[in-house]
Amino acid sequence: MRSEPEQLLRRLSIGDQTLLRSVLTPTPEFGPSAPLAGQGLDRRLRALVRVAALLVIGAPTATLHWAVELALSTGASTEAVVDVLVATAGQSGAAQVVSSAPRLALALGFDLELDTWDGA
Repeated sequence: MRSEPEQLLRRLSIGDQTLLRSVLTPTPEFGPSAPLAGQGLDRRLRALVRVAALLVIGAPTATLHWAVELALSTGASTEAVVDVLVATAGQSGAAQVVSSAPRLALALGFDLELDTWDGA
């Protein structure tokens, strides 16, 4: 008998359309409604993981702002949100960290006043 996580990964790997719709369709409260959502990660950790994913893919500042607000509303501290950027640096690389840092600062309400930043 396969475990639930194994079954979930198997179904995602074969592109199960019903499951993909479930995973990608936001719920009103929090976002993706994966079958295992809430079982392995608490709300705060899920919110921080979302911030990490958005930082790594270079999401727009407005999207990052939304994710940061969500993380803060779950009890995550500003320090924890910044730690997410630092923790993902090794995987995302220097260029992505330099690009993400000012957008994360804006999402947190900080104005770094960088002359060389183009706002992108």
